[in-house]
Amino acid sequence: MLKGRHLLDLIDYTPEEITYLLELSKKLKKMKKEGSEIEYLKKKNIALIFEKDSTRTRCAFEVAAADQGAFTTYIGSIGSQFGKKESIADTAKVLGRMYDGIQYRGYGQKVVEGLADNAGVPVWNGLTDETHPTQVLADFLTIEEHLGSLKGKKIVFFGDCRNNVAIALMIGAVKMGMHFVACGPQKLFPNQALYKKALEIAKETGGRVIFESDTELASTDADIFYTDVWVSMGEPKDVWKERIALLEEYRITDELMALGKKNAIFMHCLPAFHDLETQVGQEIYDEFGVDEMEVADSVFQSKQSVVFDQAENRLHTIKAVMVATIGEIEE
Repeated sequence: MLKGRHLLDLIDYTPEEITYLLELSKKLKKMKKEGSEIEYLKKKNIALIFEKDSTRTRCAFEVAAADQGAFTTYIGSIGSQFGKKESIADTAKVLGRMYDGIQYRGYGQKVVEGLADNAGVPVWNGLTDETHPTQVLADFLTIEEHLGSLKGKKIVFFGDCRNNVAIALMIGAVKMGMHFVACGPQKLFPNQALYKKALEIAKETGGRVIFESDTELASTDADIFYTDVWVSMGEPKDVWKERIALLEEYRITDELMALGKKNAIFMHCLPAFHDLETQVGQEIYDEFGVDEMEVADSVFQSKQSVVFDQAENRLHTIKAVMVATIGEIEE
């Protein structure tokens, strides 16, 4: 069904194709848990390009490949000529001669698109400044495991609604007929072009998309409360002061969670600043006196929190993407 396809942005995938990846993820997850995994990627070679550091994405790709009998090569920001002495197009053509698939995690969407245009093998977006499709696949698998069908569920993203995870969630949610709410200050809403695109998709799928600045209105009857860090990777430290001032009222608290449905879940793509147990968290507290950022620690640690299920599901959904696009699997 998806053999030879790139995964650059969920907007390129139909609801049926997204469903196929989720169902394949469930199958592969079950096989791994039972110890009955079939090596659909046996002897495949996979290049992993990381211009931005990663824990979950790198580990998910490497473990998924190893589980499936494939080999990986990690290409970091130091140690290769990618984008420096060698163009993206030339690098893609070289790697495409050696590898069966290429993962890219870095900055501009144009970079991953340039790889896809020139590699001749499937290219997967592990994160760009514009979108994060592999994260949203893991999110959807997690929602289905906890709440059942995606269709009709109300998912609310709190904070900087312009960031890559928020945008990917908005597009993915309306693709799957969900009710997506972007909750944040107006100046941090997604741009109008993306909003119009989401509305067009929603008309076809029965989904909904709303921008809301009132946290209580947004939270009422929500099925999923979702947030991300207030400053994205690559943004300068001096952005923190402005973001904290803008977003402090959009922290997900117990009070907001209580406005959602009784079985509502809390989600976060991680890493999260919910306490002072990180260097960055301590630095923020020392400078601004804030000990919890985008989510209260009590919410993060609660039974409603499914953040570590999300993290594990990066493995199973990324494995499904690779198996579906380069694996020797019967449809």
